[in-house]
Amino acid sequence: MEKINRILTINFGGIGDEIFFLPTLISLKKEFPNAHVTLALEPRSKGVKTLTDIIDDLILIDVKGKNKYIEMLKLLIKARFGKYDMVISSGGNKLISILLFLTGIKVRCGYDTGKLSQKLLTFAMPLNKNQYACKMYHDLIRNITDKNTELPEIKVERKETIENSILIHPGVSKLSVEKGCIKTITPEIWAQTIDLLVSKGKKVLLVGGPDDKECIETILKTVRTKDFENLYGTTKSLKDLAELISSTEKFLCSDSAPLHVAVALGIKTYPIFGPTDVKALIPDNDNVIPIMTNDNCPLKPCLWARRQTTCENLDCLKITAEKIADTVCK
Repeated sequence: MEKINRILTINFGGIGDEIFFLPTLISLKKEFPNAHVTLALEPRSKGVKTLTDIIDDLILIDVKGKNKYIEMLKLLIKARFGKYDMVISSGGNKLISILLFLTGIKVRCGYDTGKLSQKLLTFAMPLNKNQYACKMYHDLIRNITDKNTELPEIKVERKETIENSILIHPGVSKLSVEKGCIKTITPEIWAQTIDLLVSKGKKVLLVGGPDDKECIETILKTVRTKDFENLYGTTKSLKDLAELISSTEKFLCSDSAPLHVAVALGIKTYPIFGPTDVKALIPDNDNVIPIMTNDNCPLKPCLWARRQTTCENLDCLKITAEKIADTVCK
């Protein structure tokens, strides 16, 4: 392959999606150590740049806004005049191969969505959603490099570990809530869990982001013990949260972006899982232990794969505080 000096990568989604994409970027940087890497992503996920030194520039594209077609035109213009040698884009939309072709960039990598993509892309790679998302994204560059990065890696200032500590992040993104995607237990169960963990002698810390205000307020009204540390509002950025997570022995959370930050930091993590796909969202290792019910729902995992909102019964999220506390304290 000719010398690669500038690489444009495109990955739209939330912070979790961008963290999943990091192994792909890391492997690219290993293969082309002197290349300038630009990432096009949604404005809501720009904080990912504070977690890594492998992204040189960002292009913010609001694909979910009112002017999404103008935004895509802006991306196309920036791609055409950016003097890029290679472009790599995730996403299974059939129009992506057309977009990449129109950029005029010589080396174009995307997923195989049919005969058109096979003609327009330099490398049209199989899309396998039945695997850990990091591996799914990494498949995009299988024909470009033999470098393999299995897990995301982030670089922040690691704090001194707080002995016997459990950090709890109960929230999910506001976008998930607005879409009717219930992916975690109720604030009342979180409060009961805090009570039980404290009674078991654990040093409990509670944290959350701006989207979690209502959830945190309900927890604080419901929890009985006062022997825990409420850190809500102390983390002003994704980087702040990552540094806090790095200081804890164990991390208990919902299926949300902080889960993937903890995975990237190598912290022992216990995510609550209900309707979403465990296999796709966490790595298969002993450092990440999902907490789930044994509801035997034949549709699970249903969210995204079979439905865009969660069902009314939510049997998959009827997890007791006792089970959560016992699992985390093993």
